[in-house]
Amino acid sequence: MADLNGNANGNANIDALKDSKCFTASQSRASTTRHPSNLLTTTSTDASAAYNSVANGPVAQNVKDQSIKTTSELNNLAASRTTPPIPAATGQPLTHYHSFFSELLSWNNPRASAIAYATIVSLIFSVRYLDVFRWGFKLTWMVLAITIAAEVAGKALVNNGFATQLRPRKYYTVPRQTLDAMIGDVHELVNFFVIEAQRILFAENISASAAAALGAFLSYYLVKIVPYWGLALIGTTVVFFAPLVYTTNQELIDSQLKHASDIVNAQTSQLRKVAVQQTEQATQLTKQYMGDYTAKAQSLIKGATGADGKELKPTDFPAAPKKDIKTSEPKNSEPAFKSEQEPLIATY
Repeated sequence: MADLNGNANGNANIDALKDSKCFTASQSRASTTRHPSNLLTTTSTDASAAYNSVANGPVAQNVKDQSIKTTSELNNLAASRTTPPIPAATGQPLTHYHSFFSELLSWNNPRASAIAYATIVSLIFSVRYLDVFRWGFKLTWMVLAITIAAEVAGKALVNNGFATQLRPRKYYTVPRQTLDAMIGDVHELVNFFVIEAQRILFAENISASAAAALGAFLSYYLVKIVPYWGLALIGTTVVFFAPLVYTTNQELIDSQLKHASDIVNAQTSQLRKVAVQQTEQATQLTKQYMGDYTAKAQSLIKGATGADGKELKPTDFPAAPKKDIKTSEPKNSEPAFKSEQEPLIATY
């Protein structure tokens, strides 16, 4: 009986606690309904908590990390603009753009290289599919029309143009230091292309010259079927991704190139040996023939003999006359033949 009474009292306490919780929840709902400010506070709190969870979540943290890495790589790429320590074959120093483009195409800073490639490709597609110049003219006349209308309306309404109020106190000018730096960069960039063109032309680097020759050869035939913007896109892709493919598979490519070089060297050595042997044989044959002909000539000169079989001497020949031979002609000599004179008028 005591156990039954205890269970009954416990159930009664549980029911009373449930009733109190329900009453409290109903009171809170009623207070929220009565006071809209509590609803706004709760909504703002929930929104702030959701923003904090998103801002401090793994996705946001990953975005921040990638942004920091991208900024660092762009700074490294900008810092690589230094004059290379190794000069050209002529001894003159190279430009700092040689180091810059070498660092850019080596993909040591992959995010910076990817951004540069995406920028160039976007520029090619924008020039191809977007009428940029027409949009520029449209933007120009729209901006000028807005400023003129604002100035005229301001002077008509408040006797002071709106454009005049927005006009700066001092117009912006380009500082001389900035302009000098820009001119210096343009000068270095132009010299980069000029020097590289000459280095390729005079085969300072045989691999680079061969790659340029192959590219020009393929472009000569592709230009018949591919538009110029397509050639620009293909060229940009090859220039950016060929070094990446090489660095990724450097061991395999180097082994294949070494194998090909060994084969070429072996064939060249064999051809050189054959050429040397043929040259030596031709030289020996020429010497043999020359010796034979020389011996025959000497035998003809030294072995001359007379009719009696004795060797001829200088005293065996008559002495040459020492005086001139004089010839006498008859004084009254007439020519053996006389030419008959033909009459002026022929007779019949």
